[in-house]
Amino acid sequence: MEGPKILTVDIENSPTRAHVWGLWKQNVALSQIDRDWHLLTWAAKWMHEDFVLGDSMFHYKEEYKSHPQSDYYILLSLRDLLDEADIVVGWNSKAFDVPKINARMIEWGMEPPSPFQQIDAMQIAKKNFRFTSNKLQYVAQALGMGSKLDTGGFELWTSCMDGDPKAWAKMLEYNMMDVELTEDVYLALRPWSKSHPNYSLYVKDGVENREMMCNKCGSEDLVRYGYAYTNLGKFQEYHCKSCGCYPRGRKNLKNLENVLTNVI
Repeated sequence: MEGPKILTVDIENSPTRAHVWGLWKQNVALSQIDRDWHLLTWAAKWMHEDFVLGDSMFHYKEEYKSHPQSDYYILLSLRDLLDEADIVVGWNSKAFDVPKINARMIEWGMEPPSPFQQIDAMQIAKKNFRFTSNKLQYVAQALGMGSKLDTGGFELWTSCMDGDPKAWAKMLEYNMMDVELTEDVYLALRPWSKSHPNYSLYVKDGVENREMMCNKCGSEDLVRYGYAYTNLGKFQEYHCKSCGCYPRGRKNLKNLENVLTNVI
């Protein structure tokens, strides 16, 4: 499909294990860390494709047996995907997933993937709505889109770290379901975004008789819908019948010769 390659991504990582003196208000020094965190699994889905991709440290059994903290190979497979993507979608991904991935890649001496734009669906939710909670679980249920897989709690993470094959399989399933849920919620929130990457910029130039397309979803099913106004402009407004957003044209329809503006 013509347009940007959009990849929804989610990761699961191990906890950091440390020696502590108590349970309340602990200030953990670096010398108390026994084992640092690392990636356990990742899951990803290309927009407009039906299947979800995923990888797990447990897939590389020989490497896992000798180096149970080595996430090198799953980072390689994830980096290849990120290198293909034009846009990466996630939930809290700007603050968590992408920086976590970057940290592990540079620790392994990997080069960064080629640049991509990011869409953090949680930021769209926080900027435009006042949900009781901005957790993916809550927003998905509020929008009637289902629920995350029940993991059974922290024991799933400890069971993975203990090498339980069933726990590893469930962790990857949980991760992959999160990606599907993230994509569904993102698509519902997309028309509300004020800073969404411009879809039409990723379409090839020079195609004759090309119809105007929605800047958020790429649809050509647009209708004129009044005008959008700024302090110094009047622009044709459109309504996208596919995703529901209201893009505007770039041509200023107002003669500014007799238009006054505020003095700064």
